[in-house]
This record gives sequence, structure tokens and C-alpha cells, in this order.
Amino acid sequence: MARVFMKGTEAIAEAAVRSGCRFFAGYPITPQNEIPEYFARRMPEVGGVFVQGESEVASVNMVYGAAGTGTRAMTSSSSCGISLMSEGISFCASARLPMVYVNVQRGGPAIGTIQPAQQDYTQATKASGNGGFRMMVFSPATVQEAVDMTYAAFDYAQRDHNPVLILTDGVMGTIMEPVELPPMRSTEEVKALKDALRPTSAVGHDSEKEPRGIVAAGRWSTKDQEQSCRDMAALYESWKKDVQVETLFLEDAELVLTGYGICGRIARSAVKLLRAEGYKVGLIRPKTLNPFPYDTYAGLDFTRVKAILDVEMSIPAQMVNDVKLAVMDRCPIHTCLHAGGEIMGRDEVISAAKALLTDKEVR
Repeated sequence: MARVFMKGTEAIAEAAVRSGCRFFAGYPITPQNEIPEYFARRMPEVGGVFVQGESEVASVNMVYGAAGTGTRAMTSSSSCGISLMSEGISFCASARLPMVYVNVQRGGPAIGTIQPAQQDYTQATKASGNGGFRMMVFSPATVQEAVDMTYAAFDYAQRDHNPVLILTDGVMGTIMEPVELPPMRSTEEVKALKDALRPTSAVGHDSEKEPRGIVAAGRWSTKDQEQSCRDMAALYESWKKDVQVETLFLEDAELVLTGYGICGRIARSAVKLLRAEGYKVGLIRPKTLNPFPYDTYAGLDFTRVKAILDVEMSIPAQMVNDVKLAVMDRCPIHTCLHAGGEIMGRDEVISAAKALLTDKEVR
């Protein structure tokens, strides 16, 4: 199939449409604005619905309602806007509704800046709302990955009856690259996907022929609520099989660079240039942030790996805490950081890596 040249945000929206998304509600905020703009003109072409909500709170609750009918539904925002959606996202998780949302991260905390950042990692993977629920979290490092992850996210959401998050940033959202778009699901396929959710959807049922579908974000019985939590915990445990991670040159690496999203991309470029200069460096780039590739880090040969360099656009670093859990003090972990909208540069990653490689204490 021929490739097309697309911006990250617009490619995400098109991938969602092709995966069968037929409802989008959102509210403007930089740097994700091209997603609702794209849906506004694209949804009418496929018989879908686009709504610009009066707020982030209204938008996520519209998605809750649409997902409750079995419709593939989606929303998007950026950082502080996602915080406003947190209650609605937790409602979707508790009600076991499949939905997809996108966070195009900007500088923070609070309103922060409109420039790109990676300061929402902990929120995305540990605390997206109350009650301890979790979601699969994907983080693309190319526009093609953004397309592929978004297209698959709706299938994961429907498989698990659970929200799925695409965690990206303002760089990946605005960058343009050639992509190969996935096939468009037909009207019949979209209908079949919706019909498959009918038993649990609030769409009206003939009570004499089939059980009623009830959408509820809580349980009156404490025993029922506890059992729901146990069921969700079992689901989260099953995600170990879904880990996605890119690795490079780990077989002889003395220093391992790690990062996700745009910083993972920058780290990968730095690794290749350092390799060309003869430095023994490797890369671990998580594609899924939840489930996290703990085993990849834990499986490093720590008799050879002398240090890990974590690259993030977040101060303090956030993903590094998961890296520490996997490494368990078996080697030093250093950081190369920016935040608040300052963009990571490849040269400073290379400089930080060389400083560690020439440090006698590290070696």
C-alpha cells in the first residue's frame, strides 16, 4: 500500500477512524488540537459523530455514554486537560467500558506551557483516577507507531472491556512522516464489533429473550465491588503477554540508554552514533509503558553493564522509578533530563553517555 505524508495527531485520528471509531468528543487544548479538528471533518464522511464538548469533563462523559452503547469511542486532550477527565476515565474503567483516549503531553505541572514534555508518565501508569485502576498505555516514537498503536488500541480496549491510553507528546504530535495506513474497516465490520458488545451495552433489550445490559460505575454490594476489583486485578496480570519493547545492541553493551516516546527515539539515534564511534552502548525503549518491560531490564548482564542512562523530558524523572524496580540496585542509574517544554537534544544525550563511559568509577 502506498504511503502518505501525515502529521502525528492527524495520523492518530485517521487510524482511529479506520479501526472503527465512530464517536469522538473533545475540547480544544494545545498541542492536541489537530485531533478534534481532523475528526470534525472526517466523522461525517463515515457516518460517525463528532462533538466539541463544552469542557473536558463534558467530553469524557459523552464518551462514557457512547461507549456504553457499544460504539467505539474516543477522546483526546493534553496534560492538564487529561487531569480534568480523570473522573470520567475511572468511571469507564469501573463500568468496564472499552474506550481509547490520547494524551499529547505538554509542559507542567498545572497549565505549565504549551510546548512538548513527558511529565505525565506517573499519572498515566499509576494514578489516572481514583480506585487504583490501570490501563494499557502505549507510547509511539514514530508516526507509523502512532498509527499502528492507535489502530490496535481499540481492539485491546474491546478485548479487555477497559480504557486504553496513547501517551504521546507535542513533538510526536506535530512531526510529519510518511506512513502506511491500515485497512479501513467496513460498515459491516464496524456493526459486528458493536453487536459483539450488545450483551453488556445499554441499547434496549427484549427482557423476555435476552438479559438486560446495565452500565454501572459502582456496585451496591461491597462483596460485588471487591469481586470486581479482583477481576480487574486478574486482567492487569494477564497483560504481561502484551509487553512491547525495542532493544538494540544489548549483547555487549557496557552502558544502556533508555527512554520512551520522543526521548526513546532520540536515545536510539544517539546509540547508533555512539556505536559508530566504537562505544559499547545499547538501548531499551519501552513501547508499552503499562505493561512495563521489567524483565528486559532485569535480564541485563550486570557483570558487563556498568550503568543505565535514563533520558526523559521530565524533572524529576518518572519512568526511572520503574527502571529502578527492575534493576534492583544492580548498577547505577543516571539521568539526562529536560522539562517544562524544553526539548531534549541528541548531542547532550551523547555527551552524557560519553561522560559516563569515560568515568572510571562507572567503568
